Amino acid sequence: MSTLICSRASARNATSMLRSIAQTKQQLPALSSRRHFSSALPAAAASSSRFTPVFRPTCISTKFFAAQKQQKIAVAAAAAGRRLFSITANQQATYNQVRRGCRKEQRARRGRSPALANRPELKGVCLKTGITKPKKPNSGERKTARIRLSSGRVVTAYIPGEGHNVQQHSVVMVRGGRAQDCPGVKYHLVRGALDLGGVATRLTSRSKYGTKKPKAD
Repeated sequence: MSTLICSRASARNATSMLRSIAQTKQQLPALSSRRHFSSALPAAAASSSRFTPVFRPTCISTKFFAAQKQQKIAVAAAAAGRRLFSITANQQATYNQVRRGCRKEQRARRGRSPALANRPELKGVCLKTGITKPKKPNSGERKTARIRLSSGRVVTAYIPGEGHNVQQHSVVMVRGGRAQDCPGVKYHLVRGALDLGGVATRLTSRSKYGTKKPKAD
């Protein structure tokens, strides 16, 4: 008995909803083309939770609405004085696109010490020593030397530390590393290696200048 009452109640609700929709259609003006549309909904149909008719425009595409939305966002951002950034996530390449070769190889970084050819150090013979003036605003005298490496290339190297004993025909060890205020000087001599002695009076950072730990008296 209860099932019969429920079915009758649902049929009664559906009938009333159809009547309200028919009345709304009669109240709407006759549309000669699809360019016009109305979003008017009857109160009964709007309050119904089972069926809610939605009137959508058929001639205006979704791109038009998307463009309008983007334009509104840009105007609001300009009014607020902010720069508009895109929040669209970057699309990653698929496996098939990678197999076809969509990715391009990055250029290798330029070496800062090309004469070493990916080696940490090279032995060389001193050809001559000299003094180089640093770039502005620095001033002073930077001790440099022309070195013929064991590979045959001739480079200019910086002699770090105070004082040195390098002279012509001295055998030295050359490492990479430029002198920041000396143009063209891309290498350093290793203090305390081979014929080049360490800095005798050095107390701090002694390992960089080939200085032994002083004996405690």
